[in-house]
Amino acid sequence: MSIANDKILEFKKMIENANHIVFFGGAGVSTESGLPDFRSNTGLYKLKSKWDRPYEIMLSHDYFEQETNNFYKFYREFMIDTEAKPNYAHEFLAKLEKNKDLTIITQNIDGLHQIAGSKNVIELHGSVHRNYCTQCMSLYSLEDILKMDNIPYCKKCGGLIKPDVVLYDEGLDEMTITKAIIALQKADLLIVAGTSLTVYPAAGIINYFYGNNIVLINTVDVKINRPIQLEIKGKIGEVFKEIDKIGDSNL
Repeated sequence: MSIANDKILEFKKMIENANHIVFFGGAGVSTESGLPDFRSNTGLYKLKSKWDRPYEIMLSHDYFEQETNNFYKFYREFMIDTEAKPNYAHEFLAKLEKNKDLTIITQNIDGLHQIAGSKNVIELHGSVHRNYCTQCMSLYSLEDILKMDNIPYCKKCGGLIKPDVVLYDEGLDEMTITKAIIALQKADLLIVAGTSLTVYPAAGIINYFYGNNIVLINTVDVKINRPIQLEIKGKIGEVFKEIDKIGDSNL
């Protein structure tokens, strides 16, 4: 195995023995589907914007309101990928949900967990698949938006349509936060994967996990202010593949 056999065996046993699991994932969960992350050497923050503005500005609430045309040009180019498919990590978690009490808390907005079949998904930062009119609150799908001009307007009232994603300078939805906290407080196993844990307040939510079993999966070192039971260096999909290779699995 490319990943230490003893760590894979320990991780598998932790999953089997857990009653309530929370998987807390970031952009690294979707990089194996070809989607870029933000903070790695090849992430969006390292790339030069054609508008010569930081990506935090391009994805901010003020920019959406003041430079709507450029916002949507950027959003359509960098935040929407209709060709992306769920990878092994998404598929493994969807399968695991059928046998375990599993809640996925994701910072991603790509909807790949649901496409893979997961039902119990909490999207901290929203989803590109949901959009709404800022005036009459009519709902629109991603497919609806892609059929419209660069700036989408409501067919019912003519109002500006906004993606149901949390932009910079916007707060997280309180009900979404509450659901995430409840799931974490109930969990006895927390899997933190593919996230730098630098985006707040989302990263701080894991502090509501009161158990001892925390598994950290990432390709790079991550600073976390909690004791880690198990740390695995590697891609998330590859880690789950190694678990599936082990025979006599109850998962």
